[in-house]
Amino acid sequence: QLQASGGGLVQAGGSLRLSCGASGRNFSNTIMGWFRQAPGKEREFVSAITSGATTIYTESLQGRFTISRDNAKNTVYLQMNSLKPEDTAVYFCATAAVLSRIPTTYHNWGQGTQVTVSS
Repeated sequence: QLQASGGGLVQAGGSLRLSCGASGRNFSNTIMGWFRQAPGKEREFVSAITSGATTIYTESLQGRFTISRDNAKNTVYLQMNSLKPEDTAVYFCATAAVLSRIPTTYHNWGQGTQVTVSS
């Protein structure tokens, strides 16, 4: 079971840190990913991290977004800086067996958290 949190309303240029808590004993061995979905758009890959902290990003977001994990807390984070109105979306976390940018390779989708960036 995954639960994303940390979303909210922020002005352009601001920052937010999203958290995704997971239950279960295998978190430290699990690939975790962040996706987002804006109204009327398809779900979009944001970032993912392996158990060994290898990370991948959507190229357009790299440099502003940083993914990390704390295995002791069964939590993965997404630090988002220099936010833009186009970052407005519902952000989701999910697990995967392989490191991928493809939504269909992810499972255990949690409830998302809304991020709204005002101009």
